[in-house]
Amino acid sequence: MKQFIFYLLFFPLPLLAQEYVDILKIGYSNTSEAKFKDTNQSTSINSYNAVVTIPIKLNSKHAFLTGIDLSSQNLWLSPEYNQSTTLYNTLLKVGLATTYTEKWSSTFVLLPKMASDYKTISGADFNFGVYAIAKLKKSEYFKFRFGLYASTEFFGVFTTPIIGAYYLSPNKRFEMDASLPITANVNYKFGKAAVGIDYFAIGRSYNISEETSTPIYVDQRPIEASTYIQFGLAENSILLRAKVGYSSNTNEVYKQGDQLNYRISAFSFGDNRTQLNPDILGSFFLKFEAIYRIYLKKNNATSKI
Repeated sequence: MKQFIFYLLFFPLPLLAQEYVDILKIGYSNTSEAKFKDTNQSTSINSYNAVVTIPIKLNSKHAFLTGIDLSSQNLWLSPEYNQSTTLYNTLLKVGLATTYTEKWSSTFVLLPKMASDYKTISGADFNFGVYAIAKLKKSEYFKFRFGLYASTEFFGVFTTPIIGAYYLSPNKRFEMDASLPITANVNYKFGKAAVGIDYFAIGRSYNISEETSTPIYVDQRPIEASTYIQFGLAENSILLRAKVGYSSNTNEVYKQGDQLNYRISAFSFGDNRTQLNPDILGSFFLKFEAIYRIYLKKNNATSKI
């Protein structure tokens, strides 16, 4: 913990290399009038999220990683239900970042999580994920990464390979950070301001306890793409973003126990489930984010985790 406090006190400003960790990220988004397919009904979708990531340096080769992701999303799952539903997700992060050589490093994180409407909390609300990434440093400005994300979900087992890269131009204006097919972010800086585009697609599922007489769960698979403008404060340690984007709004309701065989990335196998709600169609959204970022020493085990 002393190492982490030392980072916060002595490394809040940009160093020569653009190596950083986003310690805190909070956001709010609103999607208005997302329509239900083949009906005249629609729903608004209001989302809040907070992400905390804490790296603690153990030695020159290893850093312990911990943190928590919190999110909530309020929407109507079906025009037939009596009220809107709030979906909550709490995810803990426990892992290790390791540097092996000048070129090779890795990150391994365990991800226990609880996802439901939180009306009655029980062991049925828990799932477990794991994230493993290997990184190859090709040059001072370019890193290649590959790995795997896997998780138990209420619909079955979800896995996806991850292939991505991080690039920062020599003048430190252009940045690309991609871990496909889950996330991607490309931006260009103009002094304290920046413009960018990003992409996010990760599946989640939520246990619902009291919405209907039949126990159900939500299979959530939104694909979001947005463009944003960003302003930096305190030497870019505090970043403020305003986004406009489009989301597929995929929130499908199924009876608990109605599962598929497995899902790999966007491909489902053995999916004979019966969907209980109409599809929610895609729509535009507004999102506002605030980020607290610390910049670390080059070649540190925690660099660009």
